[in-house]
Amino acid sequence: MKRTERIAVTRQNLLRSRRRLDRVFKGAELLRRRREALARELLRLARPAVDARAVVMRESGQAYRALLHALSVEGESGLRAHAWPARGAWVEIRFAHVWGVPVANIINKSTLHRALDARGTAPGAGPSVVDAGDRFEVLLDLLLDAAPREMLLRRLGDALSRTSRQVHALENSVAPKLNGQIGWIRASLDEREREEHERLKRFARRRARAASR
Repeated sequence: MKRTERIAVTRQNLLRSRRRLDRVFKGAELLRRRREALARELLRLARPAVDARAVVMRESGQAYRALLHALSVEGESGLRAHAWPARGAWVEIRFAHVWGVPVANIINKSTLHRALDARGTAPGAGPSVVDAGDRFEVLLDLLLDAAPREMLLRRLGDALSRTSRQVHALENSVAPKLNGQIGWIRASLDEREREEHERLKRFARRRARAASR
């Protein structure tokens, strides 16, 4: 142990260091349990997330192909005209915690994928325009459904990484340092006791010699 890290050699400091080491072990055990729980939750969500991403990728490819086809048929100005008027969308979000990780869930949202008669499509819109609008509404629905899951996965991954770093720091930095501190204090106290014992023995011998004269 470096000299700058040494503390006073007292039994009180020895007991204090042992209590700190005990808290480190308990904290590391709690963090390991949290890490295991986070890993289980990630594994549980991974397959649905992968499947949802595959669906989103497939639908986005179809939607953009439909958009390119509509552009080739109607032209940019014609497609802009069919896109008017714009409409908004709303979502209702509820915040929660999963293993201490803050997450947001969409519990309600406006209807995004509409039937043809509900869109108010301008007269004269060709099938390419209708198809492109339909596919992008489907895609937007999928993206909104996937967004909370993706956010949860990212935050769980960050929490898992942070917890693993904390466990590593406790087990490989803090605990070894405290063990070294405890060993150094104990060795110093033992050496001090041996010196005191030898001093008392020398004192007893001098008294015995003095008494025999």
